[in-house]
Order: sequence, then C-alpha cells, then structure tokens
Amino acid sequence: MSSEGSSRDRRSASRNALPPRSRIESLRLIETACWQELERAAREREHGWRIMTLATVEGEQAHARSVTLRGADAAAQRLVFYTDDRSPKLAQMKRNPLGTLLAWCRQLSWQVRLQVRLVQETDASLVSERWARLRMTPAAQDYLSPLAPGEPLTHPGQERGSREHFSIVNAEVLSLDWLELHPEGHRRALFSAGGPQWVQP
Repeated sequence: MSSEGSSRDRRSASRNALPPRSRIESLRLIETACWQELERAAREREHGWRIMTLATVEGEQAHARSVTLRGADAAAQRLVFYTDDRSPKLAQMKRNPLGTLLAWCRQLSWQVRLQVRLVQETDASLVSERWARLRMTPAAQDYLSPLAPGEPLTHPGQERGSREHFSIVNAEVLSLDWLELHPEGHRRALFSAGGPQWVQP
C-alpha cells in the first residue's frame, strides 16, 4: 500500500473514532452523571440509553424485551416507559414487581444495570395528559391495535382500532450498577441504599 493510501486510512479511522472522554473519579459525580445521561436519553432519540432492555420473571421463566425510556427523575429515583395495557409484561410485573433494566451507550462506553420496582401509573389525569401528547405522533398506533401484543396476525399492518390501550409504567430504581469500559482499565461502581461503592468489574 502506498504511503498516500495509508495516510488516507489513518485520517478516515481518526474521523470515525470516538473522541476521548475525561474520566470521572468521584463516586458522587459518577452517580450524578448517570442520572444526567438518563434524563438526556429520555429526551434524545439517538442516545444509547434511549432503548433499554427490561427483564422480568414469571414463575421460573425469565422474559426480556426492549422498552423506550420516556422519562427520568433523579430526585425521585424513577424512570418511566409506556406500554400497551394488555401486554404480558404488565401482568408479569403485577405478580412480581421486581425487574432489571439494562442499557449500553457506545458514545460513553458506559453500561447501566438498574434493579427496579415496577408500578403501573394510576393517576388517570397524568395518563390522559401523556396520551394527549402521544396521540398526535406515529407512535400512537402502537396503542391502537384491536389485538393485544403477541396475538396472531393474518397480515402485518392490520387496521387500527378506535380505543387506546395506553399505559404508563414507573420504574422505581432500587440500585444502579455502572460499568465503564476504558483502554486504561475498566471500572464498576454500585449505587444503592447501602451507599456508593467501587466493585470489581
């Protein structure tokens, strides 16, 4: 390969590489940064933590699926997502409200794993307010199907129903497990009611 071609490759790799990030050393600041990023993810569609994996358990069977982060409140230690009120996950969380949320952000090189208690929102005015905003967007069709999630379809894209099946789920964060992958050494910290602590990655 010519030196000119090699230089082009190095320039291209440099453009595609993620910018180096300064590392946060304080446990308190790491926890604050995690919640700031969760709040950003609830607002920004492209954030790596916007789509999270939610795991629940029913009997001896584990279930995992992707959910979209719709809200994050650091003061209340709470995350919010939406679901169809006929969804199996809603029935599962009513029987066993404990679950785990998992997310990875490539830009940050951070993973968060959150132990949560899942509770369906019962404030009808709050649900109506959220639905009023959502119903004007394409995402509303997810909650207007005449069929419940998982039911067989004769063909994709069946007609929408006239009744919404929109529900809000609040995830009360019981602990936050943070993992940073870094060329200089990976780091992991746990934030829970027992206080923050470094743990082995």
